[in-house]
Amino acid sequence: MKRSFLTAAMAASLVVSAGAVPVAAQDALEGDLTLWHTYSSGAGTELDALNAVLANVAAANPGLNVEVLEVPFGDVFNKWQLEVASGEGPDLMIVPNDSLGQLTRDGLIADITDMVPAEALAELSQLSIDGSSVDGRLMQVPESLKAVAMYYNKDKVATPPATTDELLAAVEGGLKLGLLQGIYHNFGFAGAFGGSLMDADGKCTADAGGFAEALQFLADLKAAGAVIDPSYDNMANGLKDGTYDAIIDGPWAAGGYAAAVPNLGVAAMPAGPAGPSLPFAGVDGWLINPNGNMELAVKAALAMTSAENQKIFADTAFHIPANTTIAIDDPISAQFATAVAEGFPRPQSAQFGAFWGPFGDALNKVLDGGMAPADAIAEACVAMNAANGF
Repeated sequence: MKRSFLTAAMAASLVVSAGAVPVAAQDALEGDLTLWHTYSSGAGTELDALNAVLANVAAANPGLNVEVLEVPFGDVFNKWQLEVASGEGPDLMIVPNDSLGQLTRDGLIADITDMVPAEALAELSQLSIDGSSVDGRLMQVPESLKAVAMYYNKDKVATPPATTDELLAAVEGGLKLGLLQGIYHNFGFAGAFGGSLMDADGKCTADAGGFAEALQFLADLKAAGAVIDPSYDNMANGLKDGTYDAIIDGPWAAGGYAAAVPNLGVAAMPAGPAGPSLPFAGVDGWLINPNGNMELAVKAALAMTSAENQKIFADTAFHIPANTTIAIDDPISAQFATAVAEGFPRPQSAQFGAFWGPFGDALNKVLDGGMAPADAIAEACVAMNAANGF
């Protein structure tokens, strides 16, 4: 874990070097806060953006001291759960809404519905608000939206494959494709083949079609020569160093890819026989610790997600702003904004929490063990339903 302490005395040089936009006039914030982030865990430039935004907030609030701690993404949710459950932990952290529903049900994040003024939400997209809410209660301050798409090197790929058939044919023809062996990055293919994960009650319906076909498609890609690797770093570095012509990843890594691949393109995940791919559409936001200085933490989160500061994240780190008044001019960001708008909103139900383990196992059993996709999905559905009491 890396640690720094940002005060107003540090702000001037950071603001100048980042070319940041000053924070809009507001009542000065005073006090001490601790925040967590994971922004060095990805392949992009998110930490640069965060530092610029923190410097803006510090410059506008000389009495605010923010202790900044970096936590590896793979550890951050477990660490938060342990520390907050014991009455400790940071005042706030910036993370995707991966565990928002479960943290809410466990009482490990603050309900901020009555702490965020209506005017602070007026310019935010409904998707960002919905993705930051559980059972109608606002549980995080929205910052940006995300979904995965296909990155490709335009020097090597003149026209990105638009369908699953085209992608398979391209790999058979020599396209160097690198995919992460993980259920999150590949979830969208299930939609391309007509899959539906759950019914209205949360019962698994993936065994009715679409999911097995998606796993078979991934197995076919692997057999044709695509590399499907469980290491995120291998995939990311593979695009940067030219090992791969195309990968599937999210906007959080765009800054690193754009720096390494001068002629970088982004396209939607290929559509399938049933329609477009439906990757998860998620929301990054600031979670507030119910044990901490909640009022100050919410005000700081709102300052860091002002339109001016969301613009810094958009320009520096390719974030898709939750604020709808911020223009998205960069073609890479524009493609990701489309992916978000057309994606599958990430569920926050208790039943959805039982998806990850069984379906991650199903993916591995097919790709590593040669299990028949239909059998793997049937087994995963049984496990998910059993965990949910069906």
